[in-house]
Amino acid sequence: MTYIVRNTDATLGSVFPMPRSKQTPAERGMPNRIERLGFRIDEETKDLIERAAHLSRRKVSDFCVTALADTARRTIAEHETLVLSERDRNAFFDALINSPKPSKRLVRALAEHKRRVAS
Repeated sequence: MTYIVRNTDATLGSVFPMPRSKQTPAERGMPNRIERLGFRIDEETKDLIERAAHLSRRKVSDFCVTALADTARRTIAEHETLVLSERDRNAFFDALINSPKPSKRLVRALAEHKRRVAS
């Protein structure tokens, strides 16, 4: 059972049991988790994660899944986002608007591509 500890002025704290939900994960709108990920961590890291999960009033596994998914999304977004300087942005749009004529070599490469790849 999970407990909530409330500190008071003169005492070390009062302990109250946390109510448990009777709903299933599907009823709470949680995804059906069937895949597993396993890894080993040192004791200090485990204590840190457990403390953070406790402070956010979540189970350690839920805390870890959310933290990993958030980090994964952020990492993917960073790699899929291109940040250009003002000079680079101007050069990019100038190349789009005033694109040069294709060279003979590019025309030959496109023709070869069309010959090899059936659309």
